[in-house]
Amino acid sequence: MRRESRFAMEMSGDSKDSLYRAFVLERHGLSGHRPAMQISFSIVVFAVAVCASVSGDEAESEKLFNGKDTSGWKNPYEWGKAEVVDGEIHLTADKKFFLVTEEKFSDFVFEGEVHLPDGKANSGFMFRCHVEPNKVYGYQAEVDGSDRRWSGGLYDEGRRGWLWPSKSGRTKEENALAHEKKSQAYFQRKEVAGALMRNGWNRYKITCKGNSIKIEVNGVVTTEYKDDTDSKGYLGIQHHGEKGQTYRFRNLKVRKL
Repeated sequence: MRRESRFAMEMSGDSKDSLYRAFVLERHGLSGHRPAMQISFSIVVFAVAVCASVSGDEAESEKLFNGKDTSGWKNPYEWGKAEVVDGEIHLTADKKFFLVTEEKFSDFVFEGEVHLPDGKANSGFMFRCHVEPNKVYGYQAEVDGSDRRWSGGLYDEGRRGWLWPSKSGRTKEENALAHEKKSQAYFQRKEVAGALMRNGWNRYKITCKGNSIKIEVNGVVTTEYKDDTDSKGYLGIQHHGEKGQTYRFRNLKVRKL
């Protein structure tokens, strides 16, 4: 591949960070004649800066699950079982229930991994949700194990129904129905419909800041939505109620914004 083509590819994409651009320029020798030592130093500085940025994010993140027990979590239902197996939270039940955090969160980045069981399965990550005895409701990032493939969609559990994608008869929210065609078309995109790995681990990332909600599944942006209904609440994970099915979760963490 020609040097100019490789350069164009690396300069494309979402990153516009000046340090990265400078690094790419140096790498391809397009920034003028500079001593080799100075170029090497620039590369080292770039690498250190990237590592520091990643380490900083990790340092700010709070583990929601310690891998040993369910400290910091509670089951508000009279049914459902949560147990820790090999560093994972396993949920089993014959009726739908949610395991939720004891702490409320407002603006945050909530991350976690989920593994669906074989057969009929559906789950979700709750956020800014409300908790009552035998009831959890509010925002949910969908984990869809069916051929519908709406994983990463925004569902309002126990209230308005589907917000993104929306569909007549599946939501009570007029504002959501206003973008029904747009949202349905979005979930027909190959990368969105195929974001979830049906038989493997899936990483969810949910970012809430003010009234902005962003959901990512395995690095694919599935939802970007604005809604003023809830600004603070609990986080949670779901068992959909299929008898004999085990839903597995791991690497649950949150970073407050």
